[in-house]
Amino acid sequence: MSVFLGDEQDEPVDAAGLRRFASLVLEAEGLPPGTEMAVILVSPAQIARYNREFMDREGPTDVLAFPLQDLEPGRVPVHPANQPPLSLGDVFLCPAEIRRHAAAEGVPFEDYLYLLAVHGILHLLGYDHGDDEDADLMERREEELLKRIGREAP
Repeated sequence: MSVFLGDEQDEPVDAAGLRRFASLVLEAEGLPPGTEMAVILVSPAQIARYNREFMDREGPTDVLAFPLQDLEPGRVPVHPANQPPLSLGDVFLCPAEIRRHAAAEGVPFEDYLYLLAVHGILHLLGYDHGDDEDADLMERREEELLKRIGREAP
């Protein structure tokens, strides 16, 4: 798996741990070796700009996901041999917003960070939470993947 992790902000974060976790999620979902994605850590100002430009929403948020593929949850895409690697898209995380939300909810920052990381990655893989059934499926998968690294969803 090829996970690019860019850190364009000032909050202390275990970037290497997040990168390993993203790779674990892709492997657990059965993605072909060489699959590519990016996790970008950004400031509140940067994510607010992306939220406005791409989601038509005002203000900062904690996570945004921009999939490049139209995938179905739990279904591994067929990727032809001798083709460029499968590129899934980008997940943008805002550690400052995540820290703020974690403090407001009284949960550990790291737990909330990993929850939102897996949440964003699952969006790249076609998971959604538009209705109760889809939300339940996504939440169950988040919990299963977090347990693999000894974490629980806050």
